[in-house]
Amino acid sequence: MENSPELLSSSDVPNGVVQPLLTDLYQITMAYAYWKGEKRNAVAVFDLYFRRSPFAGEFTIFAGLGDCLKYLQKFKFSESDITYLKSVLPSTTEPEFFEYLQNLDASKITLYAIPEGTVVFPRIPLLRVEGPLPVAQLLETTLLTLINYASLVATNAARFKLAAGEEKSLLEFGLRRAQGPDGGLTASKYCYLGGFDGTSNVLAGKLYGIPVRGTHAHAFVSSFTSFDELSEIDLKPTNENGEKKDFIALCKKWLSQVARHLEIVEEQTNSSELAAFISYASAFPTGFLALVDTYDVFKSGIPNFCTVALALNELGYRSIGIRLDSGDLAYQSKRIRSIFKSIGKMFKVPWFEDVTIVASNDINEDTLHSLNEQVHEIDSFGIGTHLVTCQRQPALGCVYKLVEVDGKPRIKLSHEVEKVTIPGRKQVFRLYSHDGKALIDLLQRVSEPAPEENKRVLCRHPFSESKRAYVNPSRVEKLHVVFWKDGKIAKPLRSLQEVRADTIASIKSLRDDHKRALNPTPYKVSVTDDLYRFLHKLWLDNAPIGELS
Repeated sequence: MENSPELLSSSDVPNGVVQPLLTDLYQITMAYAYWKGEKRNAVAVFDLYFRRSPFAGEFTIFAGLGDCLKYLQKFKFSESDITYLKSVLPSTTEPEFFEYLQNLDASKITLYAIPEGTVVFPRIPLLRVEGPLPVAQLLETTLLTLINYASLVATNAARFKLAAGEEKSLLEFGLRRAQGPDGGLTASKYCYLGGFDGTSNVLAGKLYGIPVRGTHAHAFVSSFTSFDELSEIDLKPTNENGEKKDFIALCKKWLSQVARHLEIVEEQTNSSELAAFISYASAFPTGFLALVDTYDVFKSGIPNFCTVALALNELGYRSIGIRLDSGDLAYQSKRIRSIFKSIGKMFKVPWFEDVTIVASNDINEDTLHSLNEQVHEIDSFGIGTHLVTCQRQPALGCVYKLVEVDGKPRIKLSHEVEKVTIPGRKQVFRLYSHDGKALIDLLQRVSEPAPEENKRVLCRHPFSESKRAYVNPSRVEKLHVVFWKDGKIAKPLRSLQEVRADTIASIKSLRDDHKRALNPTPYKVSVTDDLYRFLHKLWLDNAPIGELS
């Protein structure tokens, strides 16, 4: 369901801390200097972009746009905000400035953006913010904080999904490891956007409609000491006319049969673990998934799981599977799958061969690649720490740079070429090859005509004179869209589920060599010949001329 541009549901209201004071002090001091210097009505253009894709990769998932739009809706200094600012700014600050701040909103801002969930690349403006210079300046820090982490963790999630394989289920288990409750909630939302299939975070499930998943922990298993702790458990079969059966007795019967088949001594299985499994299965007969490594996976956990699962099957219930949280995951999964197939054939339970095997245990992207090389039998992964904390790279590094004031292009120069800005108002197009894959992103001045399908266009590297090529695109996609204008959202917000689908489709539009984990092929970001010449002329005009003596 799409939200109205004017009205957001309660679940979409941004975190209460996302407000105008969630900014750096220098944004306020600059706004005062602009105001005092008669620049309050100057029309500025800022670009928000990043310089390198994270995790040594070649793509990034753009996320956080919806939160930015909700922030613009709510952008307003409160009376308490003004009172606080009066206490921290110098006493020489003119009182009229505070009146100016109290009357500010985002109604004069126009926001162009790439649609959320799109694969994006370095130097491409994710946002183009146009409007009064002081207001556009005040938006900087908050927009950056809303986009930097969201895009980083969504990209991390997408990379985990690529590493695991499209057919594998990925679950985000990171709430307890995240940088605080807000970090945990944001991670759950944007990991789902990046391609994960569910979360353990119940609040994220409520707020964002993300499927919630989870079973029990080791504490549940170790909380039982014997069968004596179980009260009588009579479980009703799925057959409506069936009579309740003594579930404990049924499990004891199946334990003997499983032990004989697996050629183990029945007494060596941990009876307290079996009691825990029986208790949990009686509470969730349609959702039984057991953590099997509390004591010993093959001498106790797997036999006990098979025992309870077969007892449930006799009553018409189909168990979900098991979870591993330690040890050699590839070896264990293959041996467990062999046992499940053997059990299924022996007791004529065909579905048992395909019982789900879930693995957790501090999994990272490299672990997934290693497991694939070992040919494992894991169906689903629960991933936490390395996913939500983005341990391989803790920040994306988006920047917010002024590129035009009152129609005059502005440029920032640097001894580091990658920090030189591309001046002026620009629009961006994605050009596709004849096989339907994204080929190159093209930046151009807004005054230039758009590139056309099946018509050759010269694409140049922004800073290297010799790097240039003609491109004949089979399809041209305009990436910048007006999302905010005249004080309201100009394009209906898409649901998280819709953006997730867009993300998956956008990733598929990339060639495989751009997505590979090791030494991916660089994706080309270029400028038109007109923009190239404009950029370099402005560079020369603003660069000081050295003098030798």
